[in-house]
Amino acid sequence: MPFVNIKITRESATAEQKEALIAGVTQLLVDTMGKNPATTVVIIEEVETDNWGIGGKSVTELRKKK
Repeated sequence: MPFVNIKITRESATAEQKEALIAGVTQLLVDTMGKNPATTVVIIEEVETDNWGIGGKSVTELRKKK
């Protein structure tokens, strides 16, 4: 039973985009590994940009500089 955890920043992912991610990842596991889609679990976690750091800085700070 595959378990996939996708983490993205909480910003603008729509319900439709999340549905596409779930369907796409499930299909990828079916196609590449022959996994049963009925037992494939996909979870999307949305993380606030203040709680996501890259290179010692939060994503919030990094995006302010752009």
